[in-house]
Amino acid sequence: MSKMSTESARIALNGPTMGTRWSALFYAEPSVDPDPIRAALQAAVEEVDGQMSTWNAGSDLMRLNAAPVGQWVPVPERLRQVLSLGLEIGRASGGAFDIGMGDAVMAWGFGPEAAAPDGIRAAMETPRRPAHEVLEFDGDHMRKVAPIALDLNGIAKGYGVDRLAETLRDHGIDNALVGIDGEMCATGLRPDGEAWTIAVEAPDTERRTPHSLLALQDAAVATSGDYRHWVEVQGRRLSHTMDPRRGAPLIALPASVTVVARSCAEADAWATALMVLGRERGAAIARKRGLDALFLLRDDEGNARGMGVGRLFCEEPEAIASAGGS
Repeated sequence: MSKMSTESARIALNGPTMGTRWSALFYAEPSVDPDPIRAALQAAVEEVDGQMSTWNAGSDLMRLNAAPVGQWVPVPERLRQVLSLGLEIGRASGGAFDIGMGDAVMAWGFGPEAAAPDGIRAAMETPRRPAHEVLEFDGDHMRKVAPIALDLNGIAKGYGVDRLAETLRDHGIDNALVGIDGEMCATGLRPDGEAWTIAVEAPDTERRTPHSLLALQDAAVATSGDYRHWVEVQGRRLSHTMDPRRGAPLIALPASVTVVARSCAEADAWATALMVLGRERGAAIARKRGLDALFLLRDDEGNARGMGVGRLFCEEPEAIASAGGS
């Protein structure tokens, strides 16, 4: 494979989205004007947020949430894509990934409002059917056959990363590294012909440090963990990842799960699903589906050790290279 010109200009762009920031790194001829590219990238993520946000009452997703049971609602194409993928992974994971946890997410204080005891009780006591049993498609319309509150926080950010990569390709940029927060997509190669290097973060609540390094080409990576977003209840820290069986945050879970996949939306959703499934069940389904996954597990001293599944991470924890060289 031919290498890119080493005389290309390094261009790093970023902007706000989904309560955090998106980023794009690529190399281009010095004459390339980055401003139109930045505007296109910002528009791409704003479209995703505008369709899928639960923080915006006017989003297409919230419009679907507000519709009566049984009413067919028109759904824009990109939202349909994400809903369809979410339902597909929901089925494949046995309901571990469930886009119908919006009531629990809101009740426990992971949405625009503070945690609400009445909402928490309702979320935990209300009988649940997984979203893949409740939602129906008919062309570009969807309806609910039972009450459900949809939430795409476990997949929309990954899809936004995919849209960043697609937008750069539309501008003729086939070699780039794009991301939103910790979800990343690497396309092509760096100017030196090497793969893009991405750090897997250590599950540390106090600081951002790398646990291990990945070299990726034409692949995406996403991590779900218990160390960035949580609530504290009666002195106990609870992760934002919801257990669909309980309508509440997971109690026993890995410190984090990192998944590498073809698309960042898939990686994002599967990372959440494997967190919910836990080490043994999650590793089993990852092997069955041919997923590349890294489980970080805390020992009694709070140190993280890795358990890898798949060709990329190998099967033995010691085979995973440490970013610190140990």
